[in-house]
Amino acid sequence: MRKIAIFLNSDFVFRFKRDRIAQVSLGVFLTFAVCALAAPLLAPFDPYDPMQIDIMDSETPPMWQNDEEGSPFVLGTDAQGRDMLSTILYGTRISLLIGLCAVMLQGFLGVSIGLISGYLGGRVESFFMRLADIQLSFSTLMVAIIAAALFKAIFGGEIYGNVAIIILILIIGIAEWPQYARTVRASVLAERKKEYVDAARVIGLPPMRIMFRHILPNTLSPILVISTVQIANAIISEAALSFLGLGMPVNKPSLGSLISSGFEFIFSGSWWITVIPSIVLIVLIISINLLGDWLRDVLNPRLYKD
Repeated sequence: MRKIAIFLNSDFVFRFKRDRIAQVSLGVFLTFAVCALAAPLLAPFDPYDPMQIDIMDSETPPMWQNDEEGSPFVLGTDAQGRDMLSTILYGTRISLLIGLCAVMLQGFLGVSIGLISGYLGGRVESFFMRLADIQLSFSTLMVAIIAAALFKAIFGGEIYGNVAIIILILIIGIAEWPQYARTVRASVLAERKKEYVDAARVIGLPPMRIMFRHILPNTLSPILVISTVQIANAIISEAALSFLGLGMPVNKPSLGSLISSGFEFIFSGSWWITVIPSIVLIVLIISINLLGDWLRDVLNPRLYKD
């Protein structure tokens, strides 16, 4: 309880209470996260259940554009007859799951490599940093497209569809670890020269304990900021891959695959199939980016302005 009280009275919470943009951004993100997590409870239909899908209901307009009274489809239906509201809730859950898990993988790889490179130095540092330079020279989306296309071509579309979430997490996570590694390495280079690190060495603590128990806690601020931005980037990467047909399958749609599936109908009058998921994706990305910008300013006193 004491730690909670200290946190609630901290400067971090005080600045959050004064920043309306941060409050709105966090509120929007939490709303999306809660709705996505509770999709089975909130969704009027189950888009994964063929028994609840009727092809005769395909391309039904949203409620405000539908002349039929008592239509159960608030946001209309897609080309397969699935309720758009239910599909968006389930699709948002998949997009957030891929984004969060991919960032966790990025963080684990990047932080570990950054700590080891910065603390040990020498050939170990040169090897990992040159590897990071090589990977950064390629576009993340390009690497993801090549990897997803190769896997889909080798194992087939059916197998790819069954493990698409895991493949996307691995592709996006492995493609972005250099962002963490370079940032953590720079922080470790500054921290390893301080007295508390020398004291830890003198008393005989092993290098791994010094890196993860003493140096790592002092590098959490930039890691937190990067993670917030990287969640948005991971969701965008997943949406782009799904839009290109290399992401989630049609029967397990994410926001990207929903936008892709409705793109061919946008000029035929069924605009809501693409536009509504696009708006949801844009609002989600903007809220995460605004929250990341606020964290960057607050955790760096030289950038924060009252």
